[in-house]
Amino acid sequence: MLRSVTLALLVLLPAAAPAQTVPQSEAQIAQSFSPVVKSTAPAVVNIYATRVVQEQASPFANDPFFDQFFQAFGNSQPRVQNSLGSGVILTPGGIVVSNYHVVGQATEIRVVLNDRREYAAKVILGDESADLAVLKLDGATDLPTIPLRNSDEVEVGDLVLAIGNPFGVGQTVSSGIVSGLARSTLQLGNGSGYFIQTDAAINPGNSGGALVDTSGRLVGINTAILSRGGGSNGIGFAIPANLVASIVAQAEAGATIFQKPWAGLSGQAMDASLAESLGLPRPDGVLVSDLHPDSPFAAAGIAKGDVILSLGGEPTNTPQEIIYRLASLGLGARAEIVWLRNGGQMRATVTLATAPDTPDRQTTTITDDVALNGLTVARINPAVVAELDLPLNASGVVVTDARGIAGRAGFQRGDLVVAINGRAIIAPADVAMAAQDQTRIWAIDLLRAGQPLRLRFRF
Repeated sequence: MLRSVTLALLVLLPAAAPAQTVPQSEAQIAQSFSPVVKSTAPAVVNIYATRVVQEQASPFANDPFFDQFFQAFGNSQPRVQNSLGSGVILTPGGIVVSNYHVVGQATEIRVVLNDRREYAAKVILGDESADLAVLKLDGATDLPTIPLRNSDEVEVGDLVLAIGNPFGVGQTVSSGIVSGLARSTLQLGNGSGYFIQTDAAINPGNSGGALVDTSGRLVGINTAILSRGGGSNGIGFAIPANLVASIVAQAEAGATIFQKPWAGLSGQAMDASLAESLGLPRPDGVLVSDLHPDSPFAAAGIAKGDVILSLGGEPTNTPQEIIYRLASLGLGARAEIVWLRNGGQMRATVTLATAPDTPDRQTTTITDDVALNGLTVARINPAVVAELDLPLNASGVVVTDARGIAGRAGFQRGDLVVAINGRAIIAPADVAMAAQDQTRIWAIDLLRAGQPLRLRFRF
């Protein structure tokens, strides 16, 4: 019996042994991110951008009334603005992605690599709403790159590194975790949409830099922080890699404007009270509040009052998430939509495409020496609605540009022209005809951001 008991003890001892083991090597004693940094840091670049802006000498230069009295009050003065940011090399041939707010309006761009090589660069595609810009380095070959990760696979708690050039001190690496996903109700600078949140330190100059995982894959492009004092408080945001992949693919295909699939709908995020009023067990999805008749979602069977639960297999809980999913899936993709109607779940597949540019815009520019000189208007169609972010039910004529006299009179891009001197405006030709009126006093009825507005001026 004693021998059997001894044997039993010998069997049990190895199971408890791991709790008492000590490190057997230097690697086990000191864990390090250095292998990840060595593989990714060479592909993160410093970007120095310059642009020349014209400053008006007159304080009334943009005032539609007082400007006519101060037209000779000095000339506009050029001023040079410099910006500092970061970027990520994605192809050996020199395709670099950064933030639009870093390089979007630059007249000169200089990119400095980790090994101190320098290249001139130009923006080949930029999108202000996504806050992303794609650059091409002149004469670059065989450059280090960072592979993209499917950002839909990222989870809260994943370890990440932020690499960039904060405050211009030189390339810096900070570590943290993914602290939040689906941050889609934020307006950060020029960009709004869907962000990955991280507590890895991000500071001014990090914009456009890389957020990478422990495998050295690009999770996102660092874009903004929430801070009262201008420094990192542990709440930073990155644009997901899937959206980066979509915009880079279009740039490599020769596009100069980021073409996004059109939703053609508006909606609101569900909350507890709204879900209760609709008889839903949980506040999931987006309630469709308006739908354009030409929308691909309408063609798939969705109607006003439906609740969209997912798109392309991923949940959608805010309107911004729908826009992000469409942009990251890209034109021509086929995506499954799941929605609720009267308590029942429905499914359909939609082909993603841009807004139809029909009927013809009939774009008209007033070039005669008349009161509306410099005004450009167009007939509203789905493509115009998407480009100018107009209400889905908008119709009639919209201002697409206002220069010269029209600009000084107060016209703005996106204004809906309702009437000119009491004459109803239905088509661009009506504007051209009204512009020939022989009168000195002008009254223009507009809709601006949904609000009625009247411009009065003397010519």
